[in-house]
Amino acid sequence: MSTLRVFTSRKKNCYFISVDKGPLLVRASFYYGNYDRKLSPPSFDLLIDGNHWTKVITSLDQLVYYEVVYVVESDATSICLAQTQPNQFPFISALEVRSLDPKMYNYVDPKYALFVRSRFAYGASATVRYPDDFYDRIWVPESGGTGVISVASEAISYEVDVPEEPPEAVLQNAITTSSLSQSLTYIPDFADKKAAIYMNLYFSEVTDLDTTQKRSFRIYIDNNPKSEPIIPPYGKVTEMLINYTAASNTSFSLVSTLDSTLPPLINAMEVFSVSDPLVVGTNSKDVGGLVELQTQFSVLQGWYGDPCLPSPYTWDWISCSNDVIPHVTALDLSSFGLSGQLPDFSSMDSLVTIDLHNNSLSGPIPDFLGAFPYLEELNLADNSFSGPIPPSISSNKTLKLVVSGNPGLCVSGKSCKPTSTDGTKSSPTPSSGGETSNKLPIILGTTIPSSMISSAIVAFIYILRHRRKKAAIAAIAAG
Repeated sequence: MSTLRVFTSRKKNCYFISVDKGPLLVRASFYYGNYDRKLSPPSFDLLIDGNHWTKVITSLDQLVYYEVVYVVESDATSICLAQTQPNQFPFISALEVRSLDPKMYNYVDPKYALFVRSRFAYGASATVRYPDDFYDRIWVPESGGTGVISVASEAISYEVDVPEEPPEAVLQNAITTSSLSQSLTYIPDFADKKAAIYMNLYFSEVTDLDTTQKRSFRIYIDNNPKSEPIIPPYGKVTEMLINYTAASNTSFSLVSTLDSTLPPLINAMEVFSVSDPLVVGTNSKDVGGLVELQTQFSVLQGWYGDPCLPSPYTWDWISCSNDVIPHVTALDLSSFGLSGQLPDFSSMDSLVTIDLHNNSLSGPIPDFLGAFPYLEELNLADNSFSGPIPPSISSNKTLKLVVSGNPGLCVSGKSCKPTSTDGTKSSPTPSSGGETSNKLPIILGTTIPSSMISSAIVAFIYILRHRRKKAAIAAIAAG
């Protein structure tokens, strides 16, 4: 990989990808290659749909990649990179998203994700992936270690009728032992703490055995039998699923049964760790209000991903509650260079603080700003608002209201001309001094042409409105 994209601003940067609802395989790849000439490969966090995926640890000169399988309940998914240390900027070389068949990996509750730890093609001489694997899973060749031998299958074709659809290419080879008494053992490279794991093991006989031969074995975990005898079929495949809470020293073995004449074998294996329960995401009404703000003000369109989650990586200009489904409780858009009229974000009914001071907002103060049930502070200072303050705001004695620095605003003790709904003054009438007041100039709200609205925001709207998009087998490479 010769290109990458680096993110030097904001604590969280995201991709939005339109997908079909259902299971996805997502792969994020990273090749540092000393692009910045600092000889310092960074580390950072990888996030999916507001959930922590993994800590990315990059290498100076080696490609590293991470894979996850999870179920998407909406029409888009977000993959984000989050900076965790000063001057260690996240980057990405490739991002691949592929829809899976609904029957694949459906043994896991959709509330959990599967993080790919290993995927082996035993006895293979090269990596197996697309086009041999329709879903482009990466099957790494593995020899099995000392005392293990690789064998090639004599089968010409295979009947693959198991949910996870292993490619025929990984069934064409296997590993076994030279002695009937020797077992095949696998010890996962886990951390010290225990982890809930799933393992898919695939078995296919490599030889069309005669009636005097038999290959039969069991799965053992820490020297305890955990399965019935397994007899691999010739020209077909048997899949075995293991769900276990494993530690760093947990061992998995294939041990011949007493009546077997041949040692155990295995063709391929997948190992997954299970995520914590996936979050639902920020309250949908709050997301809708934020979409309105981002659509109106292009300067806000650089913030993507779940607004509140995970909690260390909330958007810079909001604050959120600690609820399981968090609400946005504060907007801090002071000095953001906003201009034009405010869009209606009244759906954000948990707001306690709204700070919009030191911008160029114009037109009348919207009535909806007085309808927030929990609002305690509203700062509209140093803008270009005009007309009267809505009674719903001025009559709220518990609200801390700041409106200074708005020359066209009618405040207590100052005469006020009626204001039309578009923010312009009505026809002038004589003032108390007999002079005619000049009309205020018509100030229209900023309208962003649809061609200028980023695809990320469009995708964000799709999440909110649950519109279906065409199936996604997408690959995004940084350019």
